[in-house]
Amino acid sequence: MMKQMLWFMETPRTERKAQRLERKEPWLEKWFGIVPIGTKLFVEKQLERRHRSQKPTEGPRHPKL
Repeated sequence: MMKQMLWFMETPRTERKAQRLERKEPWLEKWFGIVPIGTKLFVEKQLERRHRSQKPTEGPRHPKL
């Protein structure tokens, strides 16, 4: 506890704030690597495609001649 207190007193406020705001690696990525990211991207793309295909069309694509 004393070690943490000394560190707190010795480091400038800006450095402590920067360290606190530093972005951490997501735990899912840390534990399982790139596989969850790829799976997430795949699922999002599939949902986007499904959503796009369910939208009603505005009319015929090719006008009848």
